Amino acid sequence: MRSNAPDSKGGNDRGHRHGPPAQPMSQPPAAKSAAAPAWLRDLAGAWIFYSVLPAWPWPEPRFRRIARFAPWIGAVLGGLQGLLWWCLEGRVPTLAQVALVLAAGLLLSGGLHMDGAMDTADGLAAGDRLLEAMEDSRVGAAGTQALALLLLLRTAALATLGASAAVALPWAALWGRVAPLVAMARFPYLRPGGSAAFHREHWAGLAVELRPTALLVVPLIVMSLIQGAGAGWVLPGSGAAMAVLAGLAGLLPALVVPLWLGRRLGGHSGDSYGACVEWTEALALLLSAALSLGGTASAAS
Repeated sequence: MRSNAPDSKGGNDRGHRHGPPAQPMSQPPAAKSAAAPAWLRDLAGAWIFYSVLPAWPWPEPRFRRIARFAPWIGAVLGGLQGLLWWCLEGRVPTLAQVALVLAAGLLLSGGLHMDGAMDTADGLAAGDRLLEAMEDSRVGAAGTQALALLLLLRTAALATLGASAAVALPWAALWGRVAPLVAMARFPYLRPGGSAAFHREHWAGLAVELRPTALLVVPLIVMSLIQGAGAGWVLPGSGAAMAVLAGLAGLLPALVVPLWLGRRLGGHSGDSYGACVEWTEALALLLSAALSLGGTASAAS
């Protein structure tokens, strides 16, 4: 599912895919595809573009406005990680549970965003040679350190969250995919001819692009209320509210990370979109873990 085709400058712009991937071998009849609403075809395209999950048999995917559905795909991938966490709970040692869930996340996304995070770290460390370093397919010392830091931060967060990780993972994955939308809205694209520039061709404004995400917030809040009510965070009767707060806390890194990276880089590229996803996810999980620790301490006192 992953593309490593060079962009127009000869490098690899890999934080988001290079453009619409190859269509599935078997295509539905044209009449049926035409009957499908445009948003559903974009959602089918986002499913292919942002994950390695099997393509839908119908409708035919479209790739004009798939970025708006990235949070939906993130919530699905995070939900699958949460389901795996729940299935492994109490059945394997905690360290093995964390490692398997993190591995599942990388496999489900094809390592797409982590690749961009590593390239972005190399670019930030290269100074004036920023774009050249980001285009280089080889991973440097800064990229390797970024990989290690992201995995360690996630490990610490998941081990702290315990049973609450099953709900925190979908929230973090959603906010991670919101962050590139903020980047697209606030900053120019670093490579005007780059392959990931197609995300901006049909951009309708941040408020419009976030509408599908708003539909996901309600079911996630309901999930958090159910989980929080059973966890007993903080004081009796207030655990559900704390669980919701822990989920919503990921909005902060979803805003801060793309703004910070955009100012450091002078704009964004496909690689930095991927970096926004990875760092936002990691920080969202850490914030959830911090709030769960605070809730536990308050309940104990």
